[in-house]
Parts: sequence; C-alpha cells; structure tokens
Amino acid sequence: MNKINIEQKLSLFNDHWNPRIVGELNKQHVKLAKLKGEFIWHKHDNEDEMFLVLKGTLQIAFRDRIETINENEMIIVPRGIEHKPIAEKEVSIMLFEPASTINTGELENKFTRKKLEFL
Repeated sequence: MNKINIEQKLSLFNDHWNPRIVGELNKQHVKLAKLKGEFIWHKHDNEDEMFLVLKGTLQIAFRDRIETINENEMIIVPRGIEHKPIAEKEVSIMLFEPASTINTGELENKFTRKKLEFL
C-alpha cells in the first residue's frame, strides 16, 4: 500500500496515446495517459472504459454526437459502443478498465499497445 502521486507519474513520460499502468485493483488497471490529436474509431466488445480528465479538455466522438469532457469530469463508455477520442491540445487522463483491455479494441494498428509499462 503506497500512495501514488499522479502529477509525478505524469511527469515521467511525454508521448501520446501510450497508456501507463499506475495501479491494479479487482482485475482492473488504473492507467495514466497523455493524448493529443485524434485517435481511431474503435470499440471494446467485452469491456467498459472510464475516462477521467485530469488536465485539459477531451472530446469523445460517438457515431451520433460528440461529448466534451473537461478537467475533473469523467465519462464511461459502455462496451460495444464505437468511439473516437480527440484532443485538440494535450490532455492528461486516468483510465479505469479491465486488465484485458487493449486500447484499440479489436483493431490492430500503429496506436495498439498490447504490453503496457507499469510506472
């Protein structure tokens, strides 16, 4: 049981769309990531995702609308729902998702991260 300083962990990396694991609980990973630009359309057939915006403003596009998530706000994307995160400026987020979750869902491309670093 060690406390985790989120700001310190975020200072350890500068790349985008490459989540890092900072904790585990109940077969869930707690991840930190920095985002900038547009991700890809994808979905997770078996996992829900929770995005908590720590710094900046994140947009998540759905096929029928775009949701804007500001600092200290979160959104839960239910499994099976197509979505595309968009960050016009750099955004820092925390994710809660099952350990089995691959960031691009069933798609595999340059954004896919199968083995994540544990900070």
